[in-house]
Amino acid sequence: MSERSSIFGGQGVASFGFALLIVALYVFLIMPLITIIGASFTSGLMIEFPPQGFSLQWYREFFNRQDLVDGLLMSLRIAAITALVTTVVAVMAALAGQAIGGRLSGWFQIGMTLPLLVPELLTAVGLLFFLYKIDLGKTVTGLQMGHILMSFPYAYVSVTAALRQVPPSLEEASSSMGATGWQTFRLVILPLIMPGVAMGGIFAFINSFDLYTVSLLLKPLGGNTLPLALFDFLTYEFKPTAAAAATISILLSVAGVAIVQRLVGLQRAF
Repeated sequence: MSERSSIFGGQGVASFGFALLIVALYVFLIMPLITIIGASFTSGLMIEFPPQGFSLQWYREFFNRQDLVDGLLMSLRIAAITALVTTVVAVMAALAGQAIGGRLSGWFQIGMTLPLLVPELLTAVGLLFFLYKIDLGKTVTGLQMGHILMSFPYAYVSVTAALRQVPPSLEEASSSMGATGWQTFRLVILPLIMPGVAMGGIFAFINSFDLYTVSLLLKPLGGNTLPLALFDFLTYEFKPTAAAAATISILLSVAGVAIVQRLVGLQRAF
């Protein structure tokens, strides 16, 4: 009896320790967000937490700063195009990867995720030289190409993971009933992988919106994305306007996840 009690007692201590570790991990991840959001509502003149009073003045100042607003609009535009393009290309690449068998399949997967394996700075430098060779250096188009390249692996991995959960027997059943390849994809495969497609698009959007190193080297003349505009702002000022800008970025990310939850459900997306 005492031996069983010690076993159950040990399991209880282990469960409590694991739960405590999870709570500590969540606190570690969430506290920076809470700090920056709280600092954006301060009535003081510096970024600080806890905030001094409550005020929306720094959000008003953010929208009164043309450089920050222009950076926000450019980031939104580039991120939206990036999400759309990478999602479409990721679906096609995932289907191609599924059709490739043998050793080529592994090399194909590595090639599709290569931007994640190579340091971002090296990729940015390589892109800079390449874009100058094709007369797209320091242009919005070149910057857009860089964002698509760096965000594509996130969409690809998400779509591939969703596609692997689709039983091959469904395609065979659809074909045996006379459906064409396009009909099978549109009516059978796509609805099943849509959660992964949507989540891949959100990942690509968020990655593009926050991309810094590539944006720094490829930015067009006279244009800035929001992360670059924020860096320039913090170089000369340390006001809570920067915290307001960061909070807006966080809210956009949360809104993207909420849209996925609303449309397809996060449970199906993972």
